[in-house]
Amino acid sequence: MSDAGIMTRLSETIRKFRLGGRVKRFLQGSEQADFHRLYYRARVLARSGAFELAVPLYQRALDLEPTFDEAMEGLGEALDILGQTERAMETYAAARRIRAGMRLGAPDRHFVLRQRGHFTAEVLAYDSVVRSLKKNVLPYIARGNAYLASGQPKDALANYNHALKLKRDLPAVTALKGEALSMLGRYSDAVHSFDAALKAQPDDAEALSGRAIARLGLGGLEEANTDWQRQFKLLEGRASARACVALRMADYAAALPELECALGKEPNDPYWHLYRFTARRRLGLPADPAGLPSMGNWPGLLLSLLAGRITPDEALKGANTEGRRAEAMFQLGVLAFDRDRRSAEAHWKEVVENSSPSLIEHAAASNELARFSP
Repeated sequence: MSDAGIMTRLSETIRKFRLGGRVKRFLQGSEQADFHRLYYRARVLARSGAFELAVPLYQRALDLEPTFDEAMEGLGEALDILGQTERAMETYAAARRIRAGMRLGAPDRHFVLRQRGHFTAEVLAYDSVVRSLKKNVLPYIARGNAYLASGQPKDALANYNHALKLKRDLPAVTALKGEALSMLGRYSDAVHSFDAALKAQPDDAEALSGRAIARLGLGGLEEANTDWQRQFKLLEGRASARACVALRMADYAAALPELECALGKEPNDPYWHLYRFTARRRLGLPADPAGLPSMGNWPGLLLSLLAGRITPDEALKGANTEGRRAEAMFQLGVLAFDRDRRSAEAHWKEVVENSSPSLIEHAAASNELARFSP
């Protein structure tokens, strides 16, 4: 090997040694690092050719967020290039399963929040656009939307604020700012943002939805229901969205015909089966549990619970996120209501105390509890 070749290889070895030390230090502090930062580091390393150093960062990101499809795909690419073909194929298949299992957000919510995914690669793409068009509001809005959809409200808020500095008269962005503030738990500030957006656009059904949730977060159930009642009227012709609004108000009589319509259009959506059963049971109408479809994963376990095919404990074992536990506890309250109202009340109280106001079940449980005698 020539002297130049030796020096090149030595330089590469030193570079990887230094990078390896940084990766090790980063992994040691990864309990404080979020999975998005881990993914960013892994992606940079992979693009520089250091695939063996990217692998543990991708893997750690997946340990923190098992449904991170972009990290799963990145891990597969790194393993593939490193010659670990069989493991790479398994990883690609896992990424496809994650994407197939992603459910869109509730159809009554803002269009940005109806998306599902992490959008990390999209954020990186917008970064370069923002650097080129620093005085253009659109890249900031787009990047803010990607952050909001991926559950990073702090970064979303920074982008929306920057867009509003460049151009103040943007009620749609003001409403999105409200969504980010609400996601951060800053419900009072969120209500102010939604107020401003609705002053400019009083018939914005999505802004009404956002303000209702922020008001619920502040304990204003009656005010939240006022917004939902107006949103319900504005959503004429949108059965799935109206069904969700009515469910939030625990208005099962209004929800049932919309659920029937939604189920007719999307017969394979398990949530329409679940909520239709819920509405019929709470209305005292015949609800045939044997007619519920049998399917794996979530919310299939809830359908099996309602059908009597599994026990509550078995259903709760599959409720491995805050949202899923809230859904399970709400349904346990529905099942208990006719025979043991105290048990139903206890289940619904847990939903309200331990879940986000943005969940359908949180609002429905709040309205159910409001009907109990003091």
